[in-house]
Amino acid sequence: MQLTAFTDYSLRLLLYLGTLKSDQLGNIKHIAKVYNISENHLSKIVHELSKLGMIETIRGRNGGMRLAHQPRQINIGFVVRQTEDLQIVECFDYDSNTCFISPVCQLKHVLSEALEAYLKVLDAYTLEDLLHNKDTLYTLFHK
Repeated sequence: MQLTAFTDYSLRLLLYLGTLKSDQLGNIKHIAKVYNISENHLSKIVHELSKLGMIETIRGRNGGMRLAHQPRQINIGFVVRQTEDLQIVECFDYDSNTCFISPVCQLKHVLSEALEAYLKVLDAYTLEDLLHNKDTLYTLFHK
């Protein structure tokens, strides 16, 4: 299973924001530089995570962004479900499935079981679980 860059960068953004002190805000320019990613792409991710209620954006000269919830309340499985297309094979989408063997195919059941196991593991973790080395991450982000 490979995550899209959108999901990867969404998780990285959340990690970055999770290291900030309560009075700090992150900004797109700095985060894009830290991760060496496009500011434009990061802006789209910020917009989406804001719409999903995972981050809060503050406009203005001293604006920026921060987590909308405590790290322990941000489930990794939820983030992946919201940012990733999990229809890993055509037959997972009943409306557009044109595979003629689908009614008798066993592969879709195996892949569905594997996907559920994958998501079950991700559901067992929160952002807080990924921030045990928060101080080290913060140092790396702000060197």
